[in-house]
Amino acid sequence: MTNEPGDRPDDEQPNPFKGTPFEQIFNAFGGLGGSGGGFPGMPGGAGMPDLSALMSQMQAMMSPHEGSVNWALAKDVARRTVAEQPDPSPTERQAGEIADALRLADHWLDSSTEFASGVTSSAAWSRAEWVEQTIDVWKVLVEPVAEHVVSAMGGALPPEAQQMAGPLMGLLGQAGGAMFGSQVGQALGGLAGEVLSASDIGLPLGPGGKAALLPVNVAAFADGLDVGQDDVLLYLALREAAHQRLFAHVPWLRGHLLAAVEDYGRGTTIDMSKIESSMRDIDPTNPASIQEALDGGLFEPEKSPAQQAALTRLETILALVEGWVDEVVGQATETRMPAAAKMQEAVRRRRAAGGPAESTFAALVGLELRPRRLRDASALWGSLRSRKGQDARDAVWSHPDLLPTSADLDDPLGFQEGSVPASQALSDDEFDAALAELLDNESGDGDAGGTGGGQPTP
Repeated sequence: MTNEPGDRPDDEQPNPFKGTPFEQIFNAFGGLGGSGGGFPGMPGGAGMPDLSALMSQMQAMMSPHEGSVNWALAKDVARRTVAEQPDPSPTERQAGEIADALRLADHWLDSSTEFASGVTSSAAWSRAEWVEQTIDVWKVLVEPVAEHVVSAMGGALPPEAQQMAGPLMGLLGQAGGAMFGSQVGQALGGLAGEVLSASDIGLPLGPGGKAALLPVNVAAFADGLDVGQDDVLLYLALREAAHQRLFAHVPWLRGHLLAAVEDYGRGTTIDMSKIESSMRDIDPTNPASIQEALDGGLFEPEKSPAQQAALTRLETILALVEGWVDEVVGQATETRMPAAAKMQEAVRRRRAAGGPAESTFAALVGLELRPRRLRDASALWGSLRSRKGQDARDAVWSHPDLLPTSADLDDPLGFQEGSVPASQALSDDEFDAALAELLDNESGDGDAGGTGGGQPTP
């Protein structure tokens, strides 16, 4: 008897991905549509695993989603990761203490920068609230890179496999989105256990104008520091308020950061030989084995020269943001907070050391979330203020073309050395008047025949 195409035994199902890194995914679904015996460890019904749990996991992972990341899965994983540790809701007293600290911080910052307060509201967040409040910005940051990675995964298939796969390519996209969603969710859950405020990593993650701190993480950070709890809270409030001022008064900064991320995402390539080698060791029915491969940087993109340049720009702008905050907070606390120097060093050490969640994002998309050159950037802004005043320092943020480059950070004390101080620079009206006077003088010289070096002819 001849079998119809849909009646072929599972061991004869055509595998369009044979010899590719996706062969294991195909096999995991029993030929993506075959009946029975498709999952390893299920021959003839013997040794059958817990199908209800397995199918529940697969349903969550393969649920339809827009974009290259399954963000519903990412948020669910992040929330479950946060729930592994105590995450109490902030009390009214904690919210009031944070609001008071932010008001005092804004008062102090008035003397160290001309940028007015950017805080329109304050909040005390739990770790779960941080996930909820920042997830929309993470979508904008991660999606461009994920899109190129998933596209590179599909493009790496041999042409004949792509032709035979047909609609199954959509399933591979779903699988890639689920992998990214799971990985991003774990990273966000880890970051939620580390971040101290809405702007802690130098990116505008929360709603515009909302200054927020995480009391449970602030308390954990304060443990072991030889600094009073009130000083720790005030210092972190100063940093949060300074971030809010910068992002509120430099309207192009947010787009500049996001553009650097998008530039990095373009032209992403994947080392398919590495994926193929790793996939041989993956048991598709065992989520732990998949996670181990992801933790090992399974889909880590290779950096092209253009991507490396974009990454350098991103790291430089992050360093400039954090360096400016470091400098204005240092100026504001110089005569008011004796413990400020200890706090500054503690924050710098924390940023330099990073954390497991930051390492996860670096392995996933190659993006370093912490600035490498915070000290150089802080020295540059401080030197510029000491030489030309704080107005000249802050005026650099008026246009992205004026920002220091990575090369400028190599010589932070020499940035704008020899240029005209802001206090001596001509205003637009003064410049126009001077130009008009120069043109009038040249016109008068021409009428006089151009003799006598511009002096009237006797």
